[in-house]
Amino acid sequence: MPSDGPLTSLSIRSLMHGKEVGSIIGKGGEIVKRFREESGARINISAGATPERVVAVTGTTDQVFMAYKLITAKVEESSHGGGGSLTIKLIVPASQCGNLIGKGGSKIKELRDDTGASIQVAKEMLPNSTDRSVTLSGSCENITHCIERIGYVMLESPPKGAHIPYEPNGNNSPFSQGNFGINTGNFGGNFNQGHFGGRGGFGGQGLLGSGGGQGSLGGHGSGANSLPLGKLASSPLMGLLRGLGNLTGSTGADALAALASAHSSGSSVTSGTTTHEMTVPNDQVGAVIGKGGTKIAEIRHATGAMITISKYIEGSEDANKQERTITIKGTAEQVALAQYLINNR
Repeated sequence: MPSDGPLTSLSIRSLMHGKEVGSIIGKGGEIVKRFREESGARINISAGATPERVVAVTGTTDQVFMAYKLITAKVEESSHGGGGSLTIKLIVPASQCGNLIGKGGSKIKELRDDTGASIQVAKEMLPNSTDRSVTLSGSCENITHCIERIGYVMLESPPKGAHIPYEPNGNNSPFSQGNFGINTGNFGGNFNQGHFGGRGGFGGQGLLGSGGGQGSLGGHGSGANSLPLGKLASSPLMGLLRGLGNLTGSTGADALAALASAHSSGSSVTSGTTTHEMTVPNDQVGAVIGKGGTKIAEIRHATGAMITISKYIEGSEDANKQERTITIKGTAEQVALAQYLINNR
């Protein structure tokens, strides 16, 4: 285990049923408030009247492990009145599951032997996400120990590529009512005219608005049927649109336009690698790179694209006017999304 474990930041998510979530929240939220205070961890529970909810625990390793110790004990108490076998389902990015299993299953066998818990890693990813479920069964003590060990494995092998988190919102589709809204939803009334068509757009009745009107993506009739999304609707990268607001502070609608434009111009979501170059003034490139490279790393991680920035030429005349070249490589949709995120820095 890492020697600086207690100071290392970690986030572990789990998937729980309504009754389990209710026991954790408590009357008026009193129990989850107490858990937050006792552990020091941030404990967030997804909203919605869905059969399953996501419980996300974030903090230092010690805080997260203490929070899960409290959570598992409470779930055990509410389910069995204390004692007996318990089942907890974790949500783990698929790119980290290989390290969790190990070569020939060696790591998962080691975890089972050391913790006494049963561990089952799902073969398929959760719907419209790049996450897989990891089901733990055993006593409260077994599971708490197992979560701790899994947490350290996750720290040793960070997620790779684009990560689309699982959201149990019913059908978990990027075109469900909750994401694009009906009438006064997230995009309702914002696209009455122009590029995305007339009345309806993203806000009218139906999934993407009925009566798309005239416009480059609207046409006559049903907005949903008129949009040239095709394979994009089933592309995993569409799930990134739900999180673009966290990166740019926007709705992500422009990214959808870029993605749709890439598709309508003949680029397939399964097409090969494409390259795009763009220039940014040297005095503005810092906003793209971020402190210690955090911003550009965030964009690479969110899109899965390869992004390089040309070096600053020392001693150049008119250094302040010097432009830096940003090269983006990836599939058409990865490049389009990366370009959008860079332009919105």
